[in-house]
Amino acid sequence: MCLGGGLLNSISEIMKIVCHFLFGLATASALAFAARAAEPAAASTNAIQLTAGLITQMADEMRTNHPALQALGARARAAQHSTNAVRTWEDPLFKFGGVTASERGPALHEDGDLLYALEQKLPLFGKAQAARTSAQADVEVENARQVVQFQTLRRDLAKALFELGRSERLIELGGEDLSWLESMVAVAEEQYRAGRGKQLDVLRLQNERSRRFVQLRSQEDQRQHQQLAINRLLHRELQAPLPRLLLPTVARAISYNPQLVDLASRFEPRLRLMEKETKQAEAALKAARKSRLPDVSAGIEGRQYSGDGGFREGTFLVSLSLPWLNRKAYRSEVARTEERLRASELEATDYRLTVQQEVHQLTVAIEAARREALLYADEILPRARLAVETAGNSWQINQGPLTDLLEARRILLETQENHTRALTQQYQAMSELVLCCGLGDLEALEAIGAAVP
Repeated sequence: MCLGGGLLNSISEIMKIVCHFLFGLATASALAFAARAAEPAAASTNAIQLTAGLITQMADEMRTNHPALQALGARARAAQHSTNAVRTWEDPLFKFGGVTASERGPALHEDGDLLYALEQKLPLFGKAQAARTSAQADVEVENARQVVQFQTLRRDLAKALFELGRSERLIELGGEDLSWLESMVAVAEEQYRAGRGKQLDVLRLQNERSRRFVQLRSQEDQRQHQQLAINRLLHRELQAPLPRLLLPTVARAISYNPQLVDLASRFEPRLRLMEKETKQAEAALKAARKSRLPDVSAGIEGRQYSGDGGFREGTFLVSLSLPWLNRKAYRSEVARTEERLRASELEATDYRLTVQQEVHQLTVAIEAARREALLYADEILPRARLAVETAGNSWQINQGPLTDLLEARRILLETQENHTRALTQQYQAMSELVLCCGLGDLEALEAIGAAVP
């Protein structure tokens, strides 16, 4: 009996040692998870960091392959052909006919019975030049529209890439959390079998593990959709694989300054399009005013007799249209074009003020996201790690409930997710600012004292 009791005591001691070992392993895993939560994702063989160069490379691919950009390019080339199609000299008009007369009429052998004439409209009063200027203004509008479309798509691409990087980070955190929960479930089950734990703790940890598993699957599906959207922008196969993207570190501060406002006022793509549309309206107004002037044509007319083919007489003619009879209609046309020009100028003025306001709003958003990301990384995350460590030690010696450990874990995960969200928002707002200022990419912000990844 003594031997049996000693054996039972030895087995109990061994079980306690195993239990402490497993819990220490789980606690170490939890602390490692907490430490990784505050650091950027480590590079792996199939992971690349998001940089301005990578975004530019993908944007160049999009410029070449995107159907909408190709369509706008075709429209621009069509407008250029329209400019070349404007004729300075109109096609000459040739007339040919014959004359018949009664016995009492003129003698056809004297006056001739065959008529022929040639008439040419003269390029006077600059009408052809006005039409050519109007057509060239159409070309500039189409080119500006193509630039707007490309830079807008480039902004959308950059924001989608940063959002994909955020999803990759969240999935990584979710996978680490799932591994941690699996370890904690094993420890809780072992403690319960040894009589040192509660069944409620086991069930609660199992529920957390199941919830995290389902959430991780949903996040992976969302990442797949984001990859599909990026492939759509690049005009690739929708299911084409993409590398795992790593978010850059927190960028330096970008402050609101007059140089930013000046760049936006001069180079914002949609504002430049409006300026081209204003010039287009000015060219249309000039052409409308030229249309009130008469069309002048010069021509010659000749007669000959069909009997002997002899030439009988020739006539030189100058003709002109009489636009004054439609004076009211021409005035209405000019007035309509003037109002369109005025509307275009007012819209450009209003949008210029909107752009200046947007620059201020974006700089405020960038700085707010930057401060939030630094706050989570430098202050809140270290405290969250300490809370996980403290709650884990208390639970290990049965001096703290499992709820405290799970709450500390929740705060840690929420803090890391908020840090990732703030970092993503900073770079997405920077991408908006690049578009607003008409810059080439994120690296171009260095010229105005901004930061790059």
